[in-house]
Amino acid sequence: MAEELELDLAELRHLQNIAKRPRIVSLLSSEIRKLEKSSKDAVSPAITQTPAPVKVPATPAVNYVTLSSFSWDQDSDKIKIYASLEGVEQEKVETVFKPMSLDIKFHDVQGKNYRCAIPKLNKEIVPEKSKVVVKPTRVIITLVKASKGNWLDLHFKEDKLKPNMDKDRDPMAGIMDLMKNMYEEGDDEMKRTIAKAWTDARSGKVADPMKGYPPLS
Repeated sequence: MAEELELDLAELRHLQNIAKRPRIVSLLSSEIRKLEKSSKDAVSPAITQTPAPVKVPATPAVNYVTLSSFSWDQDSDKIKIYASLEGVEQEKVETVFKPMSLDIKFHDVQGKNYRCAIPKLNKEIVPEKSKVVVKPTRVIITLVKASKGNWLDLHFKEDKLKPNMDKDRDPMAGIMDLMKNMYEEGDDEMKRTIAKAWTDARSGKVADPMKGYPPLS
């Protein structure tokens, strides 16, 4: 391609030298300039530079300090959790409320990140009505109860008073476990009543440890 251009240029320059009419000379000069430009582009093609790939820094893992110390109170409709934490910004609070759990994260609080999480609540809440309110020296987490009533604890706990009634287990063993749990959880009057039942059962006065006592409710 470059060789053909050089031959064309030589021919045009020869014609330019022998041409007499100004218009012909001008046309030949214009065509020579075009071919000279094409010849330069063919000899030195444009170099396309590929931009270097941009390195995206890896996002560092976020570390949280667990907010394990807090207080709470309640009424029939809602629970309020109070945690002492100064310097929290409302827009840097990340909340995840679910019917049986909560996970609240407080980012960039005086150089630290804090987290308050309860993986399993005692009872169900209404996530879309629950919220976090930031105060100058503390945060208030409000949980709206799904049903009115009193909570004995924030955290879900297995019912210790429920006897283990496995089909392969002696039914009397389940009753004894129930009485043991009642004794551990009960007040002084309950403990005296159960202790008397055990004593009578051992002495043979009462064959059934629960005989003679009102049913549990």
